[in-house]
Amino acid sequence: MFGALLFLIGNAVVLSAPADDEFPPEVIKRGEQTYVINCSRCHGVRLINPIGYTFDLRRFPPDERERFFNSVAKGKGNMPAWGDLLMDEQVQALWAYVQTESRKNQ
Repeated sequence: MFGALLFLIGNAVVLSAPADDEFPPEVIKRGEQTYVINCSRCHGVRLINPIGYTFDLRRFPPDERERFFNSVAKGKGNMPAWGDLLMDEQVQALWAYVQTESRKNQ
């Protein structure tokens, strides 16, 4: 009985908690604007890079948010560091856009 109660309580918490991948539309829009201005020339329009010489952001794992933030801030490989150019809010909005758009393009 106690185990069943814990199961029900645990599931209620999971069901009522907002999903990490749900972002407000205005945040996604700001992320799209940041992406178009700063990222699209290398990563392609709407995350689709037909040449394929940069990382395919559609494949960025949704559970690796911190890795995304570090890559944007510090750069990686041929990608320059954007930490001094983008505010934290812009990077958060960029993450929202990349995660939302990647689900559309899979």
